[in-house]
Amino acid sequence: MRDLNAIFTIAFRDVTKFLRDRSRIVATFMFPIIFVGILGSSIQSNLAGKSGYNFLTFVFIGTIAQTLFQSTASGIISLIEDRENDFSQEMFVSPISRYSIILGKILGESIVAYVQIIGILILGVVLGVPMSFPDILKILPLGLVICFMGGAFGILVMSQLNSQRSANQIFPFVILPQFFLAGVFTPIKTLPPILFVLSRIAPMTYAVDFIRSVYYWGKPEYSQVVLFSPLTDFMVIATVSIVFIASGTYFFINNERNR
Repeated sequence: MRDLNAIFTIAFRDVTKFLRDRSRIVATFMFPIIFVGILGSSIQSNLAGKSGYNFLTFVFIGTIAQTLFQSTASGIISLIEDRENDFSQEMFVSPISRYSIILGKILGESIVAYVQIIGILILGVVLGVPMSFPDILKILPLGLVICFMGGAFGILVMSQLNSQRSANQIFPFVILPQFFLAGVFTPIKTLPPILFVLSRIAPMTYAVDFIRSVYYWGKPEYSQVVLFSPLTDFMVIATVSIVFIASGTYFFINNERNR
């Protein structure tokens, strides 16, 4: 019970910080407007049905998965801020499990990610994205798996960084290439050998493909937009998440002890 209280308290703290940060709220909704509204609409108009499926929907679903993964991962950067303010030291000396602290951070940033998803869904309605609401409701609970993977990835990356400045410089370099390698905006079924290997290594690839595989399940365009089966994606996500969160927590705790 003590660990559960700690998880919810840490999560509530992160959500409160997000709701008080107006600049972050505005920034989180700018990317979907650019990606879905501008990029997706322009490519869809240029293709004009040549792709065999609606490209705006393709980008929209990819953006949902990307937002869940990226928002949770980038939100873990607050651990670096807490470290610089010595707040993390206070948490780690408290009589609770170290994993409770990490899970609390992931839970809080997952809630923040879902707040952003609400804005993206509203944007989809405004832009006239041809989406099925039953299908959207079907994939939203599965987004928790994506959030957990994103949080685990963020923990692993942040455990190797020593300052918030280095995190702000290095993390975009790690996360932004995955937008393209994961096929958020463009299909990646056929790629040059080097990009093919990199795309299959990128964790976000399986997050995006998992959401799409569930959304397009049973639809004619399924084989055109999906790389792997939902079960394959889930197994990869589960395995990678466990490895990331175990190793990331281990490295982060060691860094705290050596400070």
